[in-house]
Amino acid sequence: MEAKTRNSSVAHHISQWMRQRVDEAGAQGIVVGLSGGVDSAVVAGLAWRAVGENVLGVLMPCHSQPVDAEFAHLVAEAFTVKTVTVSLGPVYDTFVAALPQGSDLAQANLKPRLRMATLYYMANTRNYLVAGTGNKTELIVGYFTKYGDGGVDMLPLGDLYKWQVWELAREIGVPQPIIDRPPTAGLWPGQTDEGEMGITYAALDAILAALAGGREPDADPNDVAKVRHMIAASEHKRALPPICQVRS
Repeated sequence: MEAKTRNSSVAHHISQWMRQRVDEAGAQGIVVGLSGGVDSAVVAGLAWRAVGENVLGVLMPCHSQPVDAEFAHLVAEAFTVKTVTVSLGPVYDTFVAALPQGSDLAQANLKPRLRMATLYYMANTRNYLVAGTGNKTELIVGYFTKYGDGGVDMLPLGDLYKWQVWELAREIGVPQPIIDRPPTAGLWPGQTDEGEMGITYAALDAILAALAGGREPDADPNDVAKVRHMIAASEHKRALPPICQVRS
C-alpha cells in the first residue's frame, strides 16, 4: 500500500511539474514521440494528466517493426491521446544515399535525430513543448542519442531509475503488454536496450544506486567497470557544449 501511495504521489508531482513547464513557457500543450515502449507510454500518460487533450502523440516509423505502431496505438487509446503518423523511412533512405559511406552506428543514430526534428516541427506548429522519454538510468550512462532523443524541452522521467518507471507505469494504467515488452530503441531489427548495452536494467540500476550512495556495488566487477566507463565516456552528452573563453 505504501509503494502504491508513493507512486501515486510521484505521478501527481511529475504531471504538475509538466503543467508548470508548459505554463512558464507560454505554450499550449505537449508533444510526445510514441515508440510503443514503456518510457514513452508513461510520459504520454503523465502528459495527459498535465494538459488533457492538448497532448499530441507522434508515431515516426523508420523501417520499424509493425508491432511498434500497434503498441503505440495501444498507448494512445489507453490515455485518449491524439496521434499523427509521420513515415520517416523515405526521408532516411534519401539522407543516407546523399551521405558518404558511414558506420552502422552513425546511420542508426540518424533515426532519432530525424525524429527529434519531426517532434520540434510538430511542437513549433502548435506552440507545444517536446517531452523527452529518457529515464535516470539511461541519462547517467549516456544511453541516448545526442541531439536525437536527447534533444527535448523537458525530461519528466529524468530522476527515475528504470525500475521506478516500470512501477509508475503500473500505477497510471499503462497496458500490461507494453510493461512486459523488452525495452528497445528500435534502431535495427531485433535490437534491445539490454542486448546493446551488454547488461540488464536490474543489474545496471543496482550498480548506479550503489555508486550514487557512495558505496562499492555488490556486483560483477566487470559490470561495475563497464558502467563506470559508460558514465565517463558519455559525460559530454549531459553538458552544454563547452565555450572557449577568450580574454579581452
